[in-house]
Amino acid sequence: MQVSSSSAIPKIVFGTSSLGNIYRVMAEETRDQIIGRVLDVCPGIIAFDSAGKYGAGLALENLGQSLKRFNVPQERVLISNKLGWRRIPLQGDEPTFEPGVWVDLKHDAVQDISYDGILRCWEEGNQFLAGYDAQLLSVHDPDEYLAAADSDQDLEKRWDDIRGAYRALNELREAGKATAIGTGVKDWRIAQQILETCDLDWVMIAGCFTIYDHDQALIEFIESLRRRNVAVINSAVFHGGFLTGGDFFNYRQLNRDETRDAELYDWRDRFWSLCQQFETTPAEAAVAFSVSPPGVVSVALNNSRVKWVDINAHMATVELPQAFWRELKEQQLIRPDYPYLGSSSAGSQ
Repeated sequence: MQVSSSSAIPKIVFGTSSLGNIYRVMAEETRDQIIGRVLDVCPGIIAFDSAGKYGAGLALENLGQSLKRFNVPQERVLISNKLGWRRIPLQGDEPTFEPGVWVDLKHDAVQDISYDGILRCWEEGNQFLAGYDAQLLSVHDPDEYLAAADSDQDLEKRWDDIRGAYRALNELREAGKATAIGTGVKDWRIAQQILETCDLDWVMIAGCFTIYDHDQALIEFIESLRRRNVAVINSAVFHGGFLTGGDFFNYRQLNRDETRDAELYDWRDRFWSLCQQFETTPAEAAVAFSVSPPGVVSVALNNSRVKWVDINAHMATVELPQAFWRELKEQQLIRPDYPYLGSSSAGSQ
């Protein structure tokens, strides 16, 4: 399978962090209802995105168990496992790796990024999936791993760890144990640097290319990936739920009375008003924008409730009139020079 082909990865990738008890415990019945609904509404191959960090492996375990209960054949699922965290015993009342985020866990997790560490994480992940193998492999948040360096020497050591991790992933790909390898980042510039030394099939960007925030340099980077036949999966396109009504922007709680936050709310108010005028939802508009560059083949969306499965599946196919995008440009809600929407070359719906 050529993952960089536009038809290889489904238009929507279903996130699985909720299966790892993020913010709340998810009952087995609810997990099965979500997975069952995904199977119902999505014909053909279904893509899931998971990680050893999600609930210290709990998301991988629960995904595998649900798929097994539905007797889903391996060839119908495309599982992405972001590697770099592995399970360790829980010593206290809650895990140390992200306190306050994961609920009712029985294990902790530790970061393990290196040649040997990535192989340990890969083996553990497939054990958790219990009969299913992850075919899309990557290093989990290498940008955050590098940002934690406390000296130039430490930074270089961490780069060595990442290069070793990708050497391991490349060997797994060459041995046929992985369909494709990639990277998932919040800082897209780190992906750019990784590509200088590693041959990647795909890049997942998180929270950096959205209807609210779309830097010209990133637009050019996505186009350069398309020319290299490297697929782009876009994720975190709602800025932590802010664009759809939440009061957290990229995990930071906002306050309308603070100047910098008031500007965000003003942008959202005007964006919502325009969506209402064109009879669309903020979520539909955000998703449609997120997949508009030709190099973006898929969008990753979380499904913590059964009703969101249908909503997300629908949003992945929504096309909005060019007049809507032109109005967004007119009101300076998106870049006036954005090339893929709202121009004569983009169509005249």
